[in-house]
Amino acid sequence: MAKALLGHVGGSDPRVLAEMRRLQQRVQDLESELVRMQAENDALSAAARHDSVFDDIDVTTAEPALT
Repeated sequence: MAKALLGHVGGSDPRVLAEMRRLQQRVQDLESELVRMQAENDALSAAARHDSVFDDIDVTTAEPALT
């Protein structure tokens, strides 16, 4: 029991610190990837709104689809 308490109270385990640093770096990488993908998605959405194929279709005179 004393060893467990001393181990818990003692200094931080270097393996835990290394794993924590690795995970923090991974979180930062994922956050920057998310920001990049959101910007790319916004750009694609804006381009799709301006270059829509359906803009040329006149809905009032369009024929029904064949089934």
